[in-house]
This record gives sequence, C-alpha cells and structure tokens, in this order.
Amino acid sequence: MGETNETPKPGEQALLAGTSGPTSRTGPFLVVGLGNPGLEYLWTPHNAGFMAIDRIAEQEGVVVQNRRCRALTATCRLAGRKVVLAKPETYMNLSGAAVAALVREFEADPAQDLLVIYDELDLMLGKLKIRERGSPAGHNGARSVTAALNTQEWLRLRIGVGPRVPPEAVAAGGRRPGKDYLLSPMRKADLAVLDEVLDRAATAVRRILEAGAAAAMNEFNRKDKDEGTGSGEQGSGDGKKQ
Repeated sequence: MGETNETPKPGEQALLAGTSGPTSRTGPFLVVGLGNPGLEYLWTPHNAGFMAIDRIAEQEGVVVQNRRCRALTATCRLAGRKVVLAKPETYMNLSGAAVAALVREFEADPAQDLLVIYDELDLMLGKLKIRERGSPAGHNGARSVTAALNTQEWLRLRIGVGPRVPPEAVAAGGRRPGKDYLLSPMRKADLAVLDEVLDRAATAVRRILEAGAAAAMNEFNRKDKDEGTGSGEQGSGDGKKQ
C-alpha cells in the first residue's frame, strides 16, 4: 500500500498541535524521521527516527515507499488530520534538504505543520522527549534542518539512544560513545528496549495531533536523574553519514 487520498469524514475536525494547543488546519501535517538510507544502517541507533516512521506506518497499514522531495513517503490519517510520513534519502547530515523540500511542496508552516523525529545520545535508551523549539546542539541532522528552514521553531521528538555510562568511568576520563556507536548495529537487548519506545513515540505523535504539543509534553516527557549520561556530540564533521 502507498499514498492515499482519503477525504475527511463528515464532521471530522482536522487538528494540529500548535505552541499552546491544537488548532484547526487544512493542509497535511508532516512527520519526518531522520536517519541514513541503506541496509548497513538499518538497525543502528542513528536510525531511530526512521524506525519511528516505519512503526507509525505499520500501525496505520501504509508503506513508506513513494519517492517525493528527496524522501520516501506515505500518507495516512491520524486524529482526523492528513499526515505525510517521510524518511529523507539525503543521509543524516543533509536531512534539511529533504525537510525543506517537503515544507515547500505542501506549503507547510514549520512551526505548526512539522514534527521531526530523531535519535538523541544525551537521552538514555528507553526515554523520549518532545520539544517545541530550540538549538540542534550536536545533532547533525537537526542542525541541517534548522539551517535549511532558517529557524529553530519546529517541533521535535527525540528518542533516547544513549547507553548507561557509569559516573566513575566519566570521572576517570573515560570516552563516551559517539559516531562509531551511533553507526553500529544495536544489540538485541537494546533493540528490545527501543521497540517499546517506538510504540510510545507513535502514541506521542497521535497525542500531539489530538491535544497539542503542550499536552503531549506533559504526558510523555519524563525528568530523570540519569539524563545527560550520554554524549552531546553526535558528530561535527562533514561526512554525509554522521
């Protein structure tokens, strides 16, 4: 199954998460997961965004396989709103090119019509966080999106992929995981943890569309003393696959 052109059911209200709550919108809502194309990156931490898109697509009975705007796409309907699911084919460091093309194609407002999902090394595996805006920090994909859109005003859902690093190892000058970790296949035990997070991420996307970003953040964001045990640097070079 691929793209659909389903029309709204009678009386169905299209909802969109704005900065303070859902607002009525007529165009599609873009949900873009970041990652690297290719089988060698399929089960790597850096592809958590791709995995989230595939999980939503699986639950909605669509396949992300249509090529559009330098991305693989599919459409579905969530909370009464037409949603475009997308996985850029530009590699992580050039993600912004595909995101900007999608925004132009669908005449979307990045601050209201866009959600970007990506991995976060600063969040421990098993966690997720929603933010309405902010600096991309050390994530090259997020940095590319901000640069291409020329704004930090876009909603993001960050999926934690950071391993538990003992404080004593950090204090002793131990090296925190970085590029090699992000681009290496995940262990079965870690994939099992991520599997549950992907279901929560899909539920969070629906909640954003139903009730707005603020309500979704209150429900899904969890403060934890273990946050920040990963590395904030996700690659600062120009290599396209970081």
